[in-house]
Amino acid sequence: MRTLSLLAILFMSGCGPGSGFEDRTFTLYRNSVTDPNMRLHVATFDANEKDEYNRENCDVAQKLFGAQPGVKTKFWCEKGRFKK
Repeated sequence: MRTLSLLAILFMSGCGPGSGFEDRTFTLYRNSVTDPNMRLHVATFDANEKDEYNRENCDVAQKLFGAQPGVKTKFWCEKGRFKK
């Protein structure tokens, strides 16, 4: 439950598109169990803070998602908004 609470706080810290902080945005992706090359959007971190803040939040979420029991997908962060 504590993990879910932390994730909720991290997701709610964003400002949204058009805030002028696109260069400070990080996106969390995952692949698929059936297709390891697939890029699926999980979350976007675009808080009105320095890019280190968004990168660190993305890294924390990546570790928390990946550490859940039974997870068979890979999670990773990339700088910028979601790209297919």
